[in-house]
Amino acid sequence: MRQLLLAIALLAAPAIAQDNAFVGEYGIAEGPDVGGGLLIRGDGRFQYALAAGALDERAEGRWEARGDGICLTTEPKPVPPAFEKGVPIAVEGAIPTLLVTWPNGEGIPGVDFRIGFDSGDPAEGYTQYYGWTMPEDDHRLPRWVEVSEPIHGVTAPRFELSGADRGKLRLTLIPNDIGVVDMESACVEKTDRGVVLHRRDGDIRFVRLGSERGE
Repeated sequence: MRQLLLAIALLAAPAIAQDNAFVGEYGIAEGPDVGGGLLIRGDGRFQYALAAGALDERAEGRWEARGDGICLTTEPKPVPPAFEKGVPIAVEGAIPTLLVTWPNGEGIPGVDFRIGFDSGDPAEGYTQYYGWTMPEDDHRLPRWVEVSEPIHGVTAPRFELSGADRGKLRLTLIPNDIGVVDMESACVEKTDRGVVLHRRDGDIRFVRLGSERGE
């Protein structure tokens, strides 16, 4: 964990000057498979990073005292990623029922979906690099599609399909500031060993690191 903290450059910060009990360097304490850290700087700024499996996220900005704790604000405010409907394209000679790509056309696997029809149960699954195609023995025409990218929690309103779509949908995931956490309403409070960061999607615990940077 300590090496990861070094790797994400949380140690390369200006000298601490502000007199606040929260000022310091913290390592994440959420198990062996999660790494990262939180740096509360004496100049009123903070840096944050987390790596957990396929998820990498980060944030930096300002902090301010509020009651017995401090609250964080990401600056500049990140623009969230978004799905945009695009023109269907062929993959290996055929147009898939659903294809999700990056702006460069590279397919994105692991996007969860639900596809609805005029009758019967929706089809559920997740995309591959080449998208997803209706089974040959299922002749229903898709009428709507719901998608969700689970790693970063990217969702979108339901996409309604018209007759012109012919049951096909291609979506482009516009990354914008994907991986940058909007710390709005995120506050930090003291614990016996460090701090806990309260975010809308859950709490993250940190332990205060020692003053010897080579540990």
